[in-house]
Formats: sequence, C-alpha cells, structure tokens
Amino acid sequence: MPAQQLTTRRVEKVWGRRDLGLGFGDVAEGGEPVGEIWFEGPPGVAPELLVKYLFTSEKLSVQVHPDDAAARAAGYPRGKDEAWVVLAAEPDATIGIGMVEPMDRDELRARALDGSIETKLDWKPVRRDDIFYSAAGTVHAIGPGVTLVEVQQNVDLTYRLYDYGRKRELHLDEGVAVSNPVPWVAPTRMRDAGGGRLILVEGLKFVLERWRGEHAGALSPEAGRPIWLVPLAGEGTIDGVALEAGTAWIVAERASLDFDGDLLVAYSGAESLRAPLG
Repeated sequence: MPAQQLTTRRVEKVWGRRDLGLGFGDVAEGGEPVGEIWFEGPPGVAPELLVKYLFTSEKLSVQVHPDDAAARAAGYPRGKDEAWVVLAAEPDATIGIGMVEPMDRDELRARALDGSIETKLDWKPVRRDDIFYSAAGTVHAIGPGVTLVEVQQNVDLTYRLYDYGRKRELHLDEGVAVSNPVPWVAPTRMRDAGGGRLILVEGLKFVLERWRGEHAGALSPEAGRPIWLVPLAGEGTIDGVALEAGTAWIVAERASLDFDGDLLVAYSGAESLRAPLG
C-alpha cells in the first residue's frame, strides 16, 4: 500500500498531562498522565524516523542521546537526532538546550551529581511555531507547559543525567561519555522552497518541511526514502483516504495528495527532495 496510516501509542510519563487537547482524548479520571503519543508502523517494522507528540506539565530530565557510532557500539541500530516543532506554549514556557558556557566532561559529571547542571543549561523561552534541532550529544531538557511535535531518528535511547530527585534510573557513565557540553547553535536555517513549502531542517540526519495552504498532486518519494506526513490542521486526502489532524502517515510509493491546511513532511537523508509533489 503506497500510503499507510501509523498507529498511535500513548506513553505515560510522570511529567505528562491529563488534558491533551489537539483532538486527542483526555486521560480518564484517576489515570496516569500521558507525556507522549507515538506513531508507529506494523509490529516488527522499524522505519528510520519516529514521530511523537509531547505534552509537558513538569520538566523532563536533563538528558542526552548518542550519535550513530556510539549507539551502534551499544547494540542499537542508530543514534538519535531530533527536531521539535512547538505547537503551543504557556507564557513562561522554556526549553533547555545546550550549555550556557562550554565545560569538560568531568565538570558535566560533577554538576549532574550535585544538581547544578540544571542552572548551567541554556533555558530559552519558547512560543508557538518555534523550531529546534537537537543533534546527538546535545544536553537538553524540555520545560513544563509545552506541546510539540518531535521528529527523530527511530530509536528509544535516552541517557538521563539529572532528574530533579525523581526515583528513575540515571545513566551518568553513558550520558557523560556521549555528551558535547557546549552552547547550542542552530545547525541549519529555514529556507523557503516556494509554493507554500518551508524547509525547517536540512543537511542533517533527516529533512523536515512545513507545507501550508493547498497542495495537490502526486507525492513521489525516492526509492528507499519514504515520506512521513503529519497533518496539524486542515483537511484533505491521501490516496482518497481522509488526512486529519492527530494522525501520521508514511508514504513509501507514489500516492495522490490533496490537502489544504498545515502539514509537516519528513523524510530521512541530508538533502531535500527537489520535487516531492508533482
């Protein structure tokens, strides 16, 4: 099938929320807070990218992800770069990404142990439509009051450096070893590709685009480079099936797209597709 709707999986988190919004049903009374909604393929299928929604009411742990080489050395298929598109943010919401000043790994470990690592993160104010790309090795944490879509390399591999006293496992040895504890610099700049197509992330592990307005035609992924579709608002169809907010799709072969609204489009590889829609 050229276009396949991905299944949703709710992931409970101590820092999550019970009122999710965005068309997702709220958590039932007495239920555990939901922090993430994952969009997954069929059992046994592990595509290169993973799409998530995140809903925060408390700070996430101060954490880091390994690059491809370090992850494979630990027995995983790939490392984890990730990109965040902020959908909603409370007035004082922040994301900590990178350090306020460079430090060596010995200092990073010491600050993780005494808790001062939290104050050495660069906490940036966030608002709707902000874009962040967190490359592997970037020390980071997402603050409370944020709703975002995350597109990442598909691996469930997080090393916690500090967790505010919560009773969860830390991974100091592994996390310090893969960290690059320096200030964060946005690795790419957005560029307008015309026709309502804005390229948010390019030249890294994957490409992330945002399409606004009307887009109709044949969606044409290259061989081995399927395209992920994440409708944020609006309405339309993919191969004649309704394309609605709160869903995610993977398109592996030529498919017909007719959509009017706000759509995230992602695919693996460093270079953007010259003509994804014809």
